[in-house]
Amino acid sequence: LPQQPLGAGVAVGAGVSDCQGLVHRAGVSWEPERLLRECGLSVLEFDHLAGEGQEAFEPYVTERFGSPVMDVSKGYEAYESRLREESPKFLKTTLAKERRLGRQRGGTRFVFDERDPKALAALMEWKSAQYRRTGRRDRFAQGWIAGLVDDLAGTRTEGLTGTLSVLYADDGRPIAAHFGLRSRRVLACWFPAYDVEFAKYSPGLILHLRMAEAAAAEGLELLDLGRGDAEYKDDLKTGELTVAEARVLRPSVGAVVHRLRHDPVKRAHAFVRERPQLAAFARKALNQAGRLRRA
Repeated sequence: LPQQPLGAGVAVGAGVSDCQGLVHRAGVSWEPERLLRECGLSVLEFDHLAGEGQEAFEPYVTERFGSPVMDVSKGYEAYESRLREESPKFLKTTLAKERRLGRQRGGTRFVFDERDPKALAALMEWKSAQYRRTGRRDRFAQGWIAGLVDDLAGTRTEGLTGTLSVLYADDGRPIAAHFGLRSRRVLACWFPAYDVEFAKYSPGLILHLRMAEAAAAEGLELLDLGRGDAEYKDDLKTGELTVAEARVLRPSVGAVVHRLRHDPVKRAHAFVRERPQLAAFARKALNQAGRLRRA
């Protein structure tokens, strides 16, 4: 397990992993506090704890969150029909923008499983710019995350495939792209981004609709958009999975220091999340910070 100071353990890939928990054989039971003791940990934390198979961590859950999903198990037409019922204005507007993009840019081309490294580089460049523009920490400035994405982009196994999906203009210029991880039935959505020159067409939304169509054709059932408040997720989703934050503590000096250091921050985040107007103000402040940083 990755360890922080004072014996605090976190999930593998913490910061980018959207589904966490203990990997174990079916039917195996364990005691979380004994697990910590055997691993030499004082604290073990999750921020995207899966529900299924992690019942032993249930007493340690501190908060639950929805993880929006796009259900294409009955085919893309059924998914689009549901959107037409639940979000008719969104679907009509997005499809109209897609048609306008095609007319004004000479057509578009979508590739579900692109292998061109230049397209991946473009995605990472766009995403880094988005992080800076919105006042967030640039994840791709962290070498291990950039390296992980590069490695996974070349991974193709029966149960795991790094999947780069790209929307191109007719001249071959990439407009929007997404990199995620695909299993036999789920596409875990990870890093979407687009060229801001095309922003008026909502290329990211168009991309997600084409991803859903291609995923359904490949026999996938769900596109997991991941935990987090975002308008586009609310527009695209047909339902939600549940993930949780959980923390197991073993009596120790390390556990006490960890709580003193991290609890005030967690309470502040929860306070903001529970107040939509304050959350909107916080997002506005981050965007302003991003603009000042670029000035």
